Amino acid sequence: MTQSNNEAGSISGTTGKVEAAPDRSATLSDYLEVTKPKVVLLLVFTAIVGMVLSVPGMLPLQETFFGIVGIGLASASAAAINHVVDQRADAQMHRTRNRPLPQGNLSSEQCLMFAAAIGLAAMVVLVLFVNVLTAVLTFFSLIGYACVYTMYLKRATPQNIVIGGAAGAMPPVLGWAAITGEVTAQSLLLFLIVFIWTPPHFWALAIHRRDDYAKVDIPMLPVTHGNEYTRLQILLYTILLVLVTIVPYLIHMSGLIYLVAAIALGIWFLVHAIKTMNPDLSKQPMRMFMVSIQYLMGLFGALLVDHYYPLFFH
Repeated sequence: MTQSNNEAGSISGTTGKVEAAPDRSATLSDYLEVTKPKVVLLLVFTAIVGMVLSVPGMLPLQETFFGIVGIGLASASAAAINHVVDQRADAQMHRTRNRPLPQGNLSSEQCLMFAAAIGLAAMVVLVLFVNVLTAVLTFFSLIGYACVYTMYLKRATPQNIVIGGAAGAMPPVLGWAAITGEVTAQSLLLFLIVFIWTPPHFWALAIHRRDDYAKVDIPMLPVTHGNEYTRLQILLYTILLVLVTIVPYLIHMSGLIYLVAAIALGIWFLVHAIKTMNPDLSKQPMRMFMVSIQYLMGLFGALLVDHYYPLFFH
């Protein structure tokens, strides 16, 4: 699953080891950090919204709880694998050089064993307590991010985050499948929203960290096509995103509360995308990146409120 806040990199080949042993015993905080907990929380939140929207009433306790646990563990496993693959470039990039592996707090073996353990736990939980469909979809999402995206796409094409974003957009579908045992058009619409949101979210960060990506030869769009072209792509994707977020209302998947919120949030996000077009606003790309996270949380939060409002107030 895509961890959208990732600072990418490469190591010798596509896998490799930290030559030095850890400088000290690994702590719980080191293991927690390699799971990218803030990113996992955002992914799990979108999965919960998928769960909520899948049924008209209250959620079943077992599938909800174990679905959240399984999806969260799988996301954390993918993040830990990403840390191993990207450790050498992480050591050269300003934002990521203090991560546990570049600092020698964890070894590659420790991190991979940890990733395997929580990944296996995720699959067991989903198979035994949720359903096989969710386990299979979650497994392929994990492989899609940890292997296809991190080991290949990231270094193969400037469209890496567009193609690889499919894995990060899966949690709403996983949440929906956990409750209903099926994948529907409505769940795929939630997937589409996150999928289109990912490029403007990540490319804003890529502009801010362009020099870092260039230094480690990662072909991010600002590196290969320049900041001006990337700014235009951010604006175009944002316009498309605002239009797509109206669709849940048009197909009666959500109501007026969501529509008002989607329009207001969309205008806010679009204003920031337009500001990002101005190269003189040097801090705007990073501001756009932060706003994009708030935007997605607000949008999916509006879906929750819109869904439950009639149950509690009518």
